[in-house]
Amino acid sequence: MRPHLDEVADDMIQEIQTRVSEYDRPGDGSYSGTLRLAVERVLHFFVDRVADPGHDSAPVADFFRAIGRGEAGEGRSLDAMQTAMRVGGMVAWRRLTEGADVLHVSPRTLGAVGEVLMEFQDELAHAAAEGYSQARAAVAGEMQRRRKRLLDLLFADPPAAREAIADLAAAAHWPVPRTVAAVALGRPRDARQPAFPPDVLADLTRRTPSLIVPDPDGPGRAKLVDRALAGTLAVVGPTVPLMEAARSIQWARKTLCLVQRGVIEADDGPGGQSGVIRCVEHMSTLILFQDEGLITSLADLRLAPLAHLRPSQQDRLAETLLAWLQSGRNANEVAMRLHVHPQTVRYRLRQLEELFGDQLLDPDLRFDLEIVLRARALLAENAGERIVPSSHAAVGDSGEVVTFHRN
Repeated sequence: MRPHLDEVADDMIQEIQTRVSEYDRPGDGSYSGTLRLAVERVLHFFVDRVADPGHDSAPVADFFRAIGRGEAGEGRSLDAMQTAMRVGGMVAWRRLTEGADVLHVSPRTLGAVGEVLMEFQDELAHAAAEGYSQARAAVAGEMQRRRKRLLDLLFADPPAAREAIADLAAAAHWPVPRTVAAVALGRPRDARQPAFPPDVLADLTRRTPSLIVPDPDGPGRAKLVDRALAGTLAVVGPTVPLMEAARSIQWARKTLCLVQRGVIEADDGPGGQSGVIRCVEHMSTLILFQDEGLITSLADLRLAPLAHLRPSQQDRLAETLLAWLQSGRNANEVAMRLHVHPQTVRYRLRQLEELFGDQLLDPDLRFDLEIVLRARALLAENAGERIVPSSHAAVGDSGEVVTFHRN
């Protein structure tokens, strides 16, 4: 075979350029030279393999790994190269069978050479695919690092410069949106990770796994986000301008904490907490728990008249007072809300009037009472926490000294 390698190389190149359009570049001398170098190198290594089955083919495999990396770097698939390899293999086999007839090579010998040819082709295709995958993984890893860095810049408080964000977004191939919503995720219970649309920035390695969803209020975007987060405990922050993404993630994290405490209820899916929760649907609760120290202090002050009662009595009267405030101070509606007899409600209301006196006539004090009673109810019903008498002293409007703590 050795005396005919140059001739076979010419045939291969001509056939490849005829049948694979990507390799037909008549005006590109450097590309033609590269193609000839690849074909000649393959042919020489192939003949060396036939002559010596133990011949080291690592150099040509490395060469094809480099070709695979180059194709990935140019953004092309391996389809054209694999087609060219098949065409080249067919030309080589055709010349082998023609030479075998002239030289009267036995079928057994020809079959052995053909087997080497197929094995060699398979090795080179595998090497090219390996190089291609390595390059793609490196590109994907670098792109992911850029996107995580972009997430850091958007979540920074104060925010990074708009120009820095625009430059990094361009490098990360992320179209800059007008508005965004941040998402805070609970830790998944299994190793499976949700698959997000390509325009969603994600960093699941953060202490609180987080996302940025561009243009969250666009057509169909809410359903898209819900599908991507199905089975995951996720809190979507409010929609904000791009440069205010830090505010959106702060509210999302606060809401997630309240969900994990049980203050805000989440739909439980199979295996535990899951479901998409939107901050905008719980803004009043977020405001209420923005500063729990203030709520506790206000409760110490406004609920002081209940301090001397047993916890069970406090619970009944607090529940009745909240229902009364929420129902426009209508005893019958309170009875329906609490599923008790109206006479029971009237008895409790008389107790409340004796305890709170003129405070129940003051609109501002009623507003304060509703705030602390709502917080008390949310803690008791969902989080299992209660406000009960304890060691912290507070003075009520009547001057009575009382003690409160939360447990």
